[in-house]
Amino acid sequence: MLKSADVVAGLAWGDEGKGKITSYLASSGKYNYVCRWAGGSNAGHTVYINENKYKTHVIPSGVFHGIPSIIGPSCVINKTSLYSELEYLHDNGFDIHLVKISPRAHIVTDEHILLDRERLAPALGTTGSGIAPAYADKAARCGVRAEDYLPKSMIWDEKLEGNVLCEGAQGVWLDLDWGNYPYVTSSTTLPYGACSLGIPPQKINRIYGVAKIYDTRSGTDPIFPESLLEDQILSRLADLGEEVGVTTGRRRKVQWLNLDKLIHSVNMTGTTDLIINKCDILDKLGVYKIIYNGRVAQFNSLTDMIGFVKARLSERCHLLKNKLFSSSPLTL
Repeated sequence: MLKSADVVAGLAWGDEGKGKITSYLASSGKYNYVCRWAGGSNAGHTVYINENKYKTHVIPSGVFHGIPSIIGPSCVINKTSLYSELEYLHDNGFDIHLVKISPRAHIVTDEHILLDRERLAPALGTTGSGIAPAYADKAARCGVRAEDYLPKSMIWDEKLEGNVLCEGAQGVWLDLDWGNYPYVTSSTTLPYGACSLGIPPQKINRIYGVAKIYDTRSGTDPIFPESLLEDQILSRLADLGEEVGVTTGRRRKVQWLNLDKLIHSVNMTGTTDLIINKCDILDKLGVYKIIYNGRVAQFNSLTDMIGFVKARLSERCHLLKNKLFSSSPLTL
């Protein structure tokens, strides 16, 4: 019997450190399943286990902790990428039999990838992984599903019991509906998407919203103009934070934390527990700025900046119970 579900969701443009948070929570021993609810191999998660660094794309982080890891029905699967990821995990000593795929998940074909790379990647800066064409065929009712394509041994029986941890991909401002369309992903990134796993909304308990102390964006988006790459201070911040995409290897554009957008995403997602990562990176830079009420505000220290951010969040985010500012890539 399903008892409850917790959700980890990105509050920005992806790359917030959701993999770290999911792995940390999964290590508690509380959860019986870790499930991914949307997206595909276009996403990238970085996890540290015993100080060793691992990178995954579509496989949930529960596999690192011996927990059944489910790729849900709203995900899209590139068979080649999936098998490569499974081989990588097996070679590093993890039990890949824990990974199961929903029979309803759709398959990314070679034709999808070719179409993405020829038409979408040049115009929108996509990863060229075939994600949008796969979702387009799903909506057009002409897609191929995992149950018709993958071995039965890999297929999930669609049962969830006990406590479930739902792992999101990307972030609020890449959501198909809420992002800066058309510079968006092709799926739902908000926490309600976790219900596509067959979880009733009433079973959702805590929502862990994840952000960084500064904003980053991969791909094309007028909100993040190319000129940001030429800003010396922000470029230095990108270097310190190693802001390079896990999937594409592209350098991410960096901007000061937009507190207005963060407050909006916290409220829209119903975040109960907020984790803001990479505070140590901003402290190494020694420049402390945010965007608030449409203007850049500067502070004398990280302590002063965090104090201001906490106060504004407390004033304007009434569902928020806990706020944590993290300075470690390994733990909270």
